[in-house]
Parts: sequence; structure tokens; C-alpha cells
Amino acid sequence: MTSDTPGNDPSDARKRVPEHVAIIMDGNGRWARRRGLPRTAGHRAGAKAVRAVVEESLATGVRVLTLFAFSSENWRRPRQEVDVLLQLFMSTLQTEVRRLVENDVRLRILGDRSAFSERLQRQFAEAERATADNRRLTLQVAANYGGRWDITQATRAIAEDVAAGRLRLDDIDEAAISSRLCVPDVPDPDLFIRTGGEKRISNFLLWQSAYAELYFSDLMWPEFDATAFATALQDFARRQRRFGLTGEQIADQAGLAAG
Repeated sequence: MTSDTPGNDPSDARKRVPEHVAIIMDGNGRWARRRGLPRTAGHRAGAKAVRAVVEESLATGVRVLTLFAFSSENWRRPRQEVDVLLQLFMSTLQTEVRRLVENDVRLRILGDRSAFSERLQRQFAEAERATADNRRLTLQVAANYGGRWDITQATRAIAEDVAAGRLRLDDIDEAAISSRLCVPDVPDPDLFIRTGGEKRISNFLLWQSAYAELYFSDLMWPEFDATAFATALQDFARRQRRFGLTGEQIADQAGLAAG
């Protein structure tokens, strides 16, 4: 659910804020290359864009922000680039946790952590514990995450429950799968943003994004500032979300709600 009612008057668009925004932060390497810099400089610049989007989420009332930071496919990139990304994870956690606490932001790390060093896994856990009681915004960072991996591990959990007699075959439905995904306690994304000019979802939140509104920006991620994010939110607010219904049905529901 979002804070808007589909079919509301467009003049009230500013009040229709997506509850959950998911973002593929694409274009760091190309941003750096255009400036004659190493790709790793783009990742460092992209970290600053994260702060801008988090601050705008707090200002506008977004409740959940999920960022695709490191996919399960990214391990195939040059070793130096992977090392810089992992170092950036560690340094960002060290410097930003206090800021997250001050702003009432809860941090969660999504994905298979087993591939990371024990030191980084400890930092993940410590950052999550330090922010666990925060409620204003949930910031989810997907690291070594893939949508197919997420569905696979949920399917494995269902098979184990069936084999152990905890679940009947007749009880396997969408809710059973959703409850076993890596983050079952947050709403599905309302708005799915990808920067960098590419127009694909790249194995990110595949199950959860079934009804997300898609927004593609030609801006490279380091260029995607608070103003660009606000523009994406405004675009979302103007859309009519039908969830399989017709526009007329949505309009009728809105009329009944208003009456």
C-alpha cells in the first residue's frame, strides 16, 4: 500500500508519496570514465548521492528505501573494483551509523552475507544492532543480492517445511513464498528507479516488484541528487495505479471513497 489512493485528484499529488522506493544505482563507472577518472572514483562519488537520497526520503515521508549496492553478479568485475566497493562498504558503515541513529533511520543489509569477510559481516551486524530501534525510515542495502537467489532460498525453505511436516502442499500460495523472502516484513516497492540510462531491472527484487511503478533516469548515479529524486517522486504521484483494474473502476472506487 502507498499513502495515496489511486485516482485521487492530481492537485493533491504532493501528498501521494510512495511508501517503499527501490533504486538500482547505476552509472558510477561511466560517470567516472567521462571525466577521465578510474571507475572506483565513480563509486566514491556515488556514496555521496546515497546521502542525498536518504535525506530527501526523510524529508518527503518515504518509509522504506532499498538500494541495490552490490549484486551477486558483481563479483565478476575486476578484482580491484570489487575490493574498492567492499572497502567503501566498510568505511561508509563506520562513518554513517551515527548519522543514521541521529536521523532515526534503521539499516538492514539484504543478501547472502556468507561471501563477505568475517570482519565485514560483523560490521553489518553491528550497524544493524545500533539502528534496530529506529523507525522514521528503513534503509535497506542489497549486497550480494539477486532476485532469483531470494526466490530460490524461499523455495528451499518451503521444501524443508513440507518435508518436516510443518507445511502442507495445499498451503503453498503467494503468501507462503512472500513470508520466506529475505525481507518479509516490509511492503513491496511502490516505485522502482534505475539511473544510468539502462531500462531493465537486473535481477533486483523480482518477486516484490510485480506491481511497482518503473522510473528510468538518464542521469548517472553520482548525478542523481535530491532534486532528481524529487522529480521521480512527482512523476510517481501523477500515475494512476490500477493493479489489474480498469481506469474506470479506479475512478469509481475513488468516488465512493470521497463520498
